[in-house]
Amino acid sequence: MTTLDAKSGAGGNVSPTEDLSAAVSQFVSDFSEFTSKLHQKLEKQDERMNKLDRKTLLAARPALSTGATLEAPHQKAFEAYVRSGEDDGLRGLTLEGKSLSTSVAADGGYLVDPQTSETIKSALSNSASIRSIASVVAVDSTSYDVLVDHTEMGAGWASETGSMSETDTPQIDRISIPLHELSAMPKASQRLLDDSAFDIEGWLAGRIADKFARSEAAAFVGGDGNDKPRGFLSYPKVENEIWEWGNLGYVVTGIDTIDVDGDAIIELVYALGAQYRAGACFVLNSKTAGAVRKLKDADGRFLWTDGLAAGEPARLMGYPVLIAEDMPDIAVGATPIAFGDFSIGYTIAERPDLRVLRDPFSAKPHVLFYATKRVGGAVTDFDAIKLLKFGAA
Repeated sequence: MTTLDAKSGAGGNVSPTEDLSAAVSQFVSDFSEFTSKLHQKLEKQDERMNKLDRKTLLAARPALSTGATLEAPHQKAFEAYVRSGEDDGLRGLTLEGKSLSTSVAADGGYLVDPQTSETIKSALSNSASIRSIASVVAVDSTSYDVLVDHTEMGAGWASETGSMSETDTPQIDRISIPLHELSAMPKASQRLLDDSAFDIEGWLAGRIADKFARSEAAAFVGGDGNDKPRGFLSYPKVENEIWEWGNLGYVVTGIDTIDVDGDAIIELVYALGAQYRAGACFVLNSKTAGAVRKLKDADGRFLWTDGLAAGEPARLMGYPVLIAEDMPDIAVGATPIAFGDFSIGYTIAERPDLRVLRDPFSAKPHVLFYATKRVGGAVTDFDAIKLLKFGAA
């Protein structure tokens, strides 16, 4: 008996046509389920490919920093805010461990995303500024205090049975470095911002970095401390033989001319204490460097030597040279050359966050970007920096 006959004999009345129809229905159901799963897999594959394409496009653009790639939500939110002022994407996002909805003032200022912030830091570090050789600390308060022990503790010899007398106690000074607000306000047309091919992050970072670098460099050298860092040349200067704490000591060339004397350079080097010379550096501008590099010793050898490798600083008497264009030119009575260990002698304190406020109304049809940063600077060891003064006294 066939299967069909067996089913009929068991009381069923299934015809061959009905059996075929049921098989076809089952096949169609299985095929539909297979097709649905296939579409789901293809959609997931497309999504992965789209993510890969976006990463490729991001990698092809000029890199904003050497750090990790910024997460897509932060990048999109910041771009949307810069281009159109839309801040919906920023609500609730966490940036550098802080919630943007609570850590930012209600006036609309937003912390720059980590990628752009790292770009600005890099540009500042690479600029010809005292920043590159000074001590730089990040703070979260409105000022930074440095405790300095610049006095000697008394000591004396004693015999086994002799009595001990009281010795001098060291004194500790507190140097407070207030943080001042540094700002920049570049602008761009809205049409330029609407252009999707325009690298808005790179443009914004570059403009702010250039403005901040030039302003900081000038303040760290000659700033008066009023709403800006105090530059090391703004402190009182006295002849090194009568130097005391709170002043910068200088060595004179001995003649009232602008002629550079190699003997004066040598005297300047050894006016600095031996404990500072190991990390010391010359600081001068390009015009002064042009005159100093012509100096020779008694055997006709140049005191100035260029760096042997790319990126290595030039050296004067074996010590590195920083070309800081904000140093004064050679003139009678001026102090155009500084020598010292600035990592000990000068401290820069700054808040690590950078704020950007988008203003599309004040300069229509342009959009202004008001960026602010807080930074301060001051001399923290007056014995670690010496100056060369041109003149007889």
